Amino acid sequence: MKSAVCAALLAGVTLAAQTAPQKIAVDSPTLRADQTMPRDHTPDGRNISPPLTWSNVPASTKELAVVCEDPDAGNPPPFVHWVIYGIPATAKGLPEAIPIDPAAAMPAEIAGAIQGVSGFRRPIYRGPAPPPGKPHHYHFVVYALDANLNLKPGLTRADLLAAIQGHVIGQGEIVAIYERKAP
Repeated sequence: MKSAVCAALLAGVTLAAQTAPQKIAVDSPTLRADQTMPRDHTPDGRNISPPLTWSNVPASTKELAVVCEDPDAGNPPPFVHWVIYGIPATAKGLPEAIPIDPAAAMPAEIAGAIQGVSGFRRPIYRGPAPPPGKPHHYHFVVYALDANLNLKPGLTRADLLAAIQGHVIGQGEIVAIYERKAP
């Protein structure tokens, strides 16, 4: 980041200062911060997306986005387990078990939301299945945006982060852990 700023200054680009995003409180009825994720949210169980709740969202929020990423995996890290965006600003969270069929309608409270492409190259949630040996950390990051960006389907995490750059007015996360034991 520092080198990008230096390069921009050397190129004569004026950088506008961006206010730090407001801290969003992210919670879940099934995930506990820094605790083991329930098997239901992994391929070792039902592989359903966890319910998330959030609060302290900026009043000027127009829409929200969520990314689940594992910084302990990927080449390069993080490995992306879920991307969902276009979530209405009125949503207070995500319900459990978002449909994996792209043709299925989203639940009413998040109507219009779009699942982006995960590291599995599909627009679905797929839970943790790390190789045995060490626990991995799963960051469920919530972004509050100051605009309705009308983003197209099929965005990856990188596409989403590029599209929302300069529009993030709130951000928060909950981190859960999952580890598989060697047989």
